[in-house]
Amino acid sequence: MAKPIYVRFETPKELVDKTYQIVELARDSGKLRKGTNEVTKLVERGEAQFVVMAEDVSPEEILAHMPLLCEEKAVPYAYVTSKQELGVASGLGKATASVAILDPGKAKPMLDELTGKLRALKK
Repeated sequence: MAKPIYVRFETPKELVDKTYQIVELARDSGKLRKGTNEVTKLVERGEAQFVVMAEDVSPEEILAHMPLLCEEKAVPYAYVTSKQELGVASGLGKATASVAILDPGKAKPMLDELTGKLRALKK
């Protein structure tokens, strides 16, 4: 299946799994916000430290602006395969297209490591 228009790089499975772990840790020990409208506002204000987007969002236009906005504001971002799993990891219990981490809490070292690996992927 072809990747959606907003997916700018391929994320290996181990990094996807690590991203879900970071979202869960940030949910429990830090601070995160869910939903594309909320995430967009946080990135624009410069409050988001990390953004996670699901690849199975329909219609794709919902997240089409997000990677460009994140790059413009220098906010690192990652992709995960399932909006349902992202919703569960963020404590929502239902699907969510995107999540912003405001404070990674105990996930900070993992987040720093993941950000470095993602930066290498984008080059």
